[in-house]
Amino acid sequence: MTQQLITALILGLVGGIVPGPVLAATFTEILQSGFYKSLRIVFLALLTETAVALASLIALSSLGLPESFFYALSFIGAGILIWIATLLWKIRSLDSGEKVHFSFGKISAMILANGVLWTFWITVCVPKAISLGEQIRYGEYLFLALVEIGWLISTLGVALAFSMFRGVLSNPRAIPIMFKGFALIFIYFALTMLYGSTVFFVG
Repeated sequence: MTQQLITALILGLVGGIVPGPVLAATFTEILQSGFYKSLRIVFLALLTETAVALASLIALSSLGLPESFFYALSFIGAGILIWIATLLWKIRSLDSGEKVHFSFGKISAMILANGVLWTFWITVCVPKAISLGEQIRYGEYLFLALVEIGWLISTLGVALAFSMFRGVLSNPRAIPIMFKGFALIFIYFALTMLYGSTVFFVG
């Protein structure tokens, strides 16, 4: 159980630094208005992403699907993690040059329309959350909360680091090393998912 709790937190920590709409908007706002103004985007994104997570969890939990379904889904989830890892491996810069006003509607729309986010929750996080829920009462919601806490911590950390050390983080020699490490973490999770699902079906 402890391992699953740690996994939830790490998934959130790594997920929070994966380049996407939220970080692009956050970095843009930092460049335009500073770190404190960017906090509005981070917390609005947290609210919307939590809604996505809850919707995914409730929908799949209420269907009463057999355990084998989630193990099969984990094969897809592992593929998604490997795909994200390949994207992380190629990252060279965190910079974002667009300048735009990010309203709540715009932030919500870009998150809700992010198919990768939905897929990540449905194929990676929800099966693990439901598994924890079978071990402890409300474990699935605890898993979700830890993922979101990890996401918030890493997103705020990266945003603060970007605002303080933008020159260093934009250095093409520094950023690839950091993101290759994140890519390896995702690959590790993918391999453990593949192993667990394979053992379930073969064993």
